[in-house]
Amino acid sequence: MKTVILQSHTENALTPWLRGCLSSVEAWAARVGADYCFLGDELFSHIPRWVQEKVSPQTVIATDLARLRLMQRALRDGYDRVVWLDADMLVFAPERFQLPDGTHAVGREAWVQQTHGSLKAYKKVHNAFLMTTTDDTFLPFYADAAERMLARATPPLVPQFIGPKLLTALHNMTELCVEERAAMLSPLALRAVLNGGGKAYEMTLEGHTVPPAAFNLSASYCGRASDGVCNTDADYAAVIEKLMAP
Repeated sequence: MKTVILQSHTENALTPWLRGCLSSVEAWAARVGADYCFLGDELFSHIPRWVQEKVSPQTVIATDLARLRLMQRALRDGYDRVVWLDADMLVFAPERFQLPDGTHAVGREAWVQQTHGSLKAYKKVHNAFLMTTTDDTFLPFYADAAERMLARATPPLVPQFIGPKLLTALHNMTELCVEERAAMLSPLALRAVLNGGGKAYEMTLEGHTVPPAAFNLSASYCGRASDGVCNTDADYAAVIEKLMAP
């Protein structure tokens, strides 16, 4: 199947550790025989202007819709399979990360946080990894439903409005195809990796039916306190080094 891997980020906001994540995905794309395409803010040309205006300053919501429309465009341009990975997605075990079978796939989230004084893992799905194919019927529905929801919604909106929240609701009702190897690290789990392991990281791994081969590193939490930790750019860089070590 003719495949393209898509990524996007505001280029002047790319930190060194984010560039490391992008490089890992580009190398993975070459490994699986896929084309690779990176976009800057031109990503937003794929959605109506009113969407950006309505969700400002929550640009992540506009990005969540724009990726879906971009993926649809790539299919119209002749690709058989299109895969989106967020810019903060690190492929640390490319030898174990094959392109999934099926017509579509979403990522697996096992988010570990403090709840009432103890660690708890919340099992969901996420859109930091998305796959669609020419035979897929889910992505067109998801994209159109997301845009209709935005048209009807009244700001302010939570950042996950048409992303993980909507996807998880749809998954709970319809059981989407989930790529378990495309995982996510919460701030506590990332700090555990930094410290060489720990309960938060163990609980993250336990939330997957197969070992993860890629982690979304949750860049939105960089430099922001959460659950008593505040991971810095240096911490993210160190975690990438640990995960990429042979």
